[in-house]
Amino acid sequence: MEKLDRLLERLDYTLVQGKIDLDITELVYDSRKVTKGCLFVCIKGTVSDGHAYAKEAVKKGAAALFVQEDVEAPKSVTVIKTRDTRYGLALASAAWFHYPAEKLRVIGVTGTKGKTTTAYMVKSILEQAGYKTGLIGTIEAMIGEQAIPANNTTPESYILQDYFQQMLEQGCQCCVMEVSSQGLMMHRTAGIPFEMGIFTNIEPDHIGPNEHASFEEYLACKGMLFRQCKTGIVNIDDAHWKQVTAGHTCRLETFGFAPEADLRAENIHLVKRPGYLGVAYQAKGLVDLEVEIDVPGRFSVYNSLTAIAICRHFKVTKENMKQALKAARVKGRIEMIPVSDEFTLMIDYAHNAMSLESLLGTLKDYEPKRLVCLFGCGGNRSRLRRYEMGEVSGRLADLTIITSDNPRFEEPQDIIEDIKTGINKTEGKYVEIPDRKEAIRYAISKGEPGDVIVLAGKGHEDYQEIKGKKYPMDERVLIQEVLEELAQE
Repeated sequence: MEKLDRLLERLDYTLVQGKIDLDITELVYDSRKVTKGCLFVCIKGTVSDGHAYAKEAVKKGAAALFVQEDVEAPKSVTVIKTRDTRYGLALASAAWFHYPAEKLRVIGVTGTKGKTTTAYMVKSILEQAGYKTGLIGTIEAMIGEQAIPANNTTPESYILQDYFQQMLEQGCQCCVMEVSSQGLMMHRTAGIPFEMGIFTNIEPDHIGPNEHASFEEYLACKGMLFRQCKTGIVNIDDAHWKQVTAGHTCRLETFGFAPEADLRAENIHLVKRPGYLGVAYQAKGLVDLEVEIDVPGRFSVYNSLTAIAICRHFKVTKENMKQALKAARVKGRIEMIPVSDEFTLMIDYAHNAMSLESLLGTLKDYEPKRLVCLFGCGGNRSRLRRYEMGEVSGRLADLTIITSDNPRFEEPQDIIEDIKTGINKTEGKYVEIPDRKEAIRYAISKGEPGDVIVLAGKGHEDYQEIKGKKYPMDERVLIQEVLEELAQE
């Protein structure tokens, strides 16, 4: 139980009616979860407006309403008004949990690509150096030994503060979190004292209904992080870095390939062995270090360079950094699965044309004998995505294996036909095998020395969604089953 005036101590508000010296049993922003004596925060969402449920909340026993628009309520119910209840919820949530983020070193990573991999690399380095570190990201929240699957890249502010509190209870000293532009725009991260804010890169993504109205708005939302952190670490090679950091209030450091970067990568070269693809380089400037990582491509250099830029502030030894970067793994992001000494097999989350083009382009740099791409597309989603992904794979892969991926309420064959429309714009060879396990069996059994085979689209997902139901399906399990079955033939 908390006093209402303490929950609002960092907010500007107006007391419309009732009293501020009031005991509050819970902080609630979902009308379905209202309990007797709670403070109900009326949030204006894209689908529904919490103000419409104010009367219902009162009937269920809410002691106080927190609003940004006028509502009718009995005189016995306290009504508090503020300019933006999303911002209000963030600061009230921090107060409810007694400001746990102030007792942690919180690192926020924003950008279109690279957030997830960077966050896992940072966690790996800090833990190697003896810092117990929590993680909040696109795939999951990691608190001690517990992994909680994620619904949003950046959870709602109340959930964030709850996670911070749990991290403290588990003995965490640091938290690395992915910060989405949506999370910043919706004030989910308001009131968090970020020790560091990181900018990886930006591309015109997430523009459209229920997301960002324009690329300029997208840039502006990313920039909010740099008015809320002590140190900003930014990619100097990105053309928009100055726009993103405009009006910053933090100390800035830069990283990248450019000679003027405070921390830069030099002498980058690809590393290729049977069943292994990686990249090596020399870090120069703020840190002088020889680096090799088990993840291919230039973007892996950026991700690891970002992690080094962050972790040098924690006085991590060079040896710890090197060991941790070798060991860092992200489930479903260029995840190598050892199946043969002759060819390379990997799983990756690439599920749109932009990410697939980036992935296949990176792998072609390693000059495989054949580049084999296995993928499908989700049902009840844009058909344009299917045409585009088909065209990309047809153009870049030597063989495309078209299969099924979350058909939802569509027929898998209809989706496959759309993908073929895209492939047929190219000279690319393809086979179609709707059953994903059979498709994987085909890929492995037909693998040739020097091949690189990528299973794209599922990544960390461990289910297949068919007609409204999620069925267990983990590609790692399917690969193991296929290997065991092939060994018995």
